[in-house]
Amino acid sequence: MKRSAIAALALSCCAQAALAGVNFDGGKFDLKDEIARLDLSMPAPAAEKAKADKEWTIMVFVNGKNNLEEFALKDMNEMEMVGSTDKLNIVTEIGRIAGYDSSDGDWKTVRRYLVQKDADTSKVTSPVVAEFPKVDMGDYKSVIDFAKWAKTAYPAKKYMLIIWNHGAGWIKGPVRVNKGISYDDETGNHITTPQLGVILKEIGGVDVYGSDACLMQMAEVDYEIKDYAKYIVGSEETEPGDGYTYNDFLGPVAAKPAMGPAELAKVAVDAYADHYKAQNEGATQSYVRASALAGFLDASNAFVSALMASGEKDLAKKAMGAAQSYAYPENKDLYHFVQLVLAETQNADVKKAGQALQAFISDKLVAHNRTSNGQGGGWWSPPSNYDNSHGIAVYLPGGAAPAEYAGLAWAKASNWDDLIAWLAN
Repeated sequence: MKRSAIAALALSCCAQAALAGVNFDGGKFDLKDEIARLDLSMPAPAAEKAKADKEWTIMVFVNGKNNLEEFALKDMNEMEMVGSTDKLNIVTEIGRIAGYDSSDGDWKTVRRYLVQKDADTSKVTSPVVAEFPKVDMGDYKSVIDFAKWAKTAYPAKKYMLIIWNHGAGWIKGPVRVNKGISYDDETGNHITTPQLGVILKEIGGVDVYGSDACLMQMAEVDYEIKDYAKYIVGSEETEPGDGYTYNDFLGPVAAKPAMGPAELAKVAVDAYADHYKAQNEGATQSYVRASALAGFLDASNAFVSALMASGEKDLAKKAMGAAQSYAYPENKDLYHFVQLVLAETQNADVKKAGQALQAFISDKLVAHNRTSNGQGGGWWSPPSNYDNSHGIAVYLPGGAAPAEYAGLAWAKASNWDDLIAWLAN
């Protein structure tokens, strides 16, 4: 959830829907036949001539069908400040909705673009390569359809997928629903965390996945997609409405397209952090190594087991209450929670397991973490301090978890749900 709209979004409750996709796996495949079957437009000739020797295809699913519409157009214009090159494809799917922003022709369809460089920052001038009257951008199958199409029409050696919209952490406002992303006000649907894993699996994975959305850099999200992305970029806290500053992010990639996935993830984190630090605005952004999530699970399980066996429940509750939290107070920085436990525990096993978990987070899991503190601008934007944000958050509600929590891959594989229940009793 982009920060400027968090209060409005908290009033809505969402569900899910469905949309057909293309199977690109195995067998003889003809793009024209598949597109004819789905009644989609063929990409423009420029897309058909795309060369597989491109270094990167960066796919951005821009759901502007809500109160972030103006920022969707702004970000498209930021992308056009860089544009695609002979080594870089920037491909977007962007949707709009009535009632929020009427600029740039006030079109209300869903369009796909191969982003091209221009000097007009008030109007999107890139060629429209496909246009649809209605797309449910809260349906996970819509992202699958877009990403498979983009990979086929604009092949490259490496891929990044960004989902742009509101992100909700585990609890969306006062309503108990699955953690999710990409809320479509027109349909009332959104993409849940388990569906995010399905998306990345169905498209064959990516080198880098990024949530240009709030509250998504959590153990619960990252563990869901660990097998389908090498690096995961996200924010522990809400994002300002402007989200990514795409010209700052894409400029270095266009200048050095041969950069590897880890370097690109770092560029994404730094571009975001530098922008908000210059504005004295509070922000968090990090990227994690997906390959480290199995070891992270082991280290987390060892710490939870030791803590519960110690019987130091009062200490654990105290640490939970004081740990760095975010727009939703049940989202806690995991490293800081462990740090507060270690400061007072008298149990040798807890100390050993906690120190091992901290070391794993800082040395193996979180590859790059940036924070900035905000000066604040009134009651709606108080001063913020994120010095205790270490790059990975986790759900600690202080009460019982909703039943839906048990459906997450993290809850199934870890004993974190046992810790939540232990603290709640």
